[in-house]
Amino acid sequence: MVLTEQLDRLLSQVEKPGRYIGGELHSVYKDENNIATRIGFAFPDTYELGMSYVGLQILYKVLNDLDQVYCERLFAPALDMEILIRQKRLPLFTLETKTLAIDLDMVGFTLQYELAYTNIINMLDLAGIPILSRDRGKEHPFIMAGGPCVFNPEPMADFFDFMVIGDGEEILPEICKVHRQWKKSGRDKKEFLLTLSSFQGIYVPSFYQPVYRTDGTMERIEKIEDKAPKKVTKCIVSNLTEAPFSTEPIVPLIEVVHDRSVVELFRGCSRGCRFCQAGMIYRPVRERSKDCILELAKKQLASTGHDELSLLSLSTNDYSQIENLVEQLMEMGKENNVSLSLPSLRLDSFSLRVLEEIQGYKKTGLTFAPEAGTQRLRDVINKCITDEDIYEAMKQAIILGWPRVKLYFMIGLPTETYEDLDGIGQIARNIMDIYKQYRYKQKGGRFGLTISVSNFVPKAHTPFQWFPQDSTESFHAKHIYLKKQLQSIRGVQFNYHNPGQSQIEAVLARGDRRLGKGIIRAWELGCKFDGWREQFKYDRWIQAFTETEMNPDFYANREIGLNEMLPWDLVDNGVSREFLLSEWDKAMKGQKTQDCRYGCIGCGINALNSCERMGTL
Repeated sequence: MVLTEQLDRLLSQVEKPGRYIGGELHSVYKDENNIATRIGFAFPDTYELGMSYVGLQILYKVLNDLDQVYCERLFAPALDMEILIRQKRLPLFTLETKTLAIDLDMVGFTLQYELAYTNIINMLDLAGIPILSRDRGKEHPFIMAGGPCVFNPEPMADFFDFMVIGDGEEILPEICKVHRQWKKSGRDKKEFLLTLSSFQGIYVPSFYQPVYRTDGTMERIEKIEDKAPKKVTKCIVSNLTEAPFSTEPIVPLIEVVHDRSVVELFRGCSRGCRFCQAGMIYRPVRERSKDCILELAKKQLASTGHDELSLLSLSTNDYSQIENLVEQLMEMGKENNVSLSLPSLRLDSFSLRVLEEIQGYKKTGLTFAPEAGTQRLRDVINKCITDEDIYEAMKQAIILGWPRVKLYFMIGLPTETYEDLDGIGQIARNIMDIYKQYRYKQKGGRFGLTISVSNFVPKAHTPFQWFPQDSTESFHAKHIYLKKQLQSIRGVQFNYHNPGQSQIEAVLARGDRRLGKGIIRAWELGCKFDGWREQFKYDRWIQAFTETEMNPDFYANREIGLNEMLPWDLVDNGVSREFLLSEWDKAMKGQKTQDCRYGCIGCGINALNSCERMGTL
């Protein structure tokens, strides 16, 4: 029985068959007889999450615009579907043509989140592809990785043949070109990897060997292959206006997490929050032109029929022409019954003009991220907003009739005290007082405030990469403390993140290659979909680390020496170690660093690309 017939028999038995059938509007189908390189874009979570990832839509277009290249999609089957396909011994397959993953030339995983690592192992196993790269032969596809997590590639190094560090739009066509030539040559897989390793942004883990001291710290990383670079320098797409972006994205047949049109405003961030990995690894800032954004939005809305448009960036209001852009997008929205969503707003640059433009049509909720409850701690993390900024923005939002606001905070930050936690409660009380003052007695004046708390996770390539994470016990105590404060404030909802998940995330975020065996063991013990609270199994992760002689405290809860070699030191992100150390020192002194749009702060990215040429200054 062919795969499609077997699949048809299973679909009536699963919760959401639309996850597995394909055939969506704008999905690509090619003549397979004229294809030299077949690639599977693998997202290590369910269809609903994967189809909400803009990077998938961009790279799907980039690859399928190439002659002789066919890119199809692979997603992690949900638990109900996995049970059935394991029972029926059906291998992992692509959505478009139901081709087996093992029959592709390359399978590329995007590593968006550390807690998806066991899903990658699970998908390889479902595909019948050996989990470890050293166990794969010429008959197996190359397994590659990209995304933010590869900026510390070491915990997953043993599973991938190569990794793409940085932006993928320009390097992926080159990889396909090299693959086509290699395939014709008939040479072994190492020759393909040797050629790739000479390209900027390509890391081949098997060409390197870490060496450790007796205390468990890293001594050095040795090159096994002479032709491999000493450091891998990230890829940077310099001109975002000319970079490819899908105007005909795939339109899912079922509801997904972000079911809307999305246009990327710019890449990178100039603010320099010291805990934020994205703000460091995506430097420098590169903007799309306003005309380009308007044209992309117009075409995407016309081709999809979506009734909501979202603007994607790390800090929306920092776009140089944001008010004029919003004006024109709002006009476009009114004409087409489309609402506008502005995520990632910053309180200090929050323009009343932008608020007024949005609130005039189809109001949605607002989200802000003060991150810390006191000015002292905001200075430590370089979040350059004041209490006045917060309250003025909230006052305007309440007066203008916004029904709900969500504020994001982070706990466990360096130098944090319980006075900083008290500050979170005080901010919530003051905002509800503002509501009572300006809208409480108005008809339809109901207002809700959500305080959402995440746990600080030290990340590679940030000034806080050396700082220890709080213990799970400390996080629990802080959650209880905040809950007692906030539950007495009417109209305030409190959400917080699982401390166990945060600890495992930190272990994987700061881990080295030795963790690979722990990740495999966690998967063998049943860990998968670890980013989902209801599926996360903390005890099994701890068991896995114990059985593989890995100490999670060594990676998550230890203060790393400032002179210690780090597993991710072989990745050149462009932001210098000297700059990160300087920012760490300024954090300990409570000193702020200016936004680099107002003058170069010497982070080092100029050594890779000129910020002035990128339009940052």
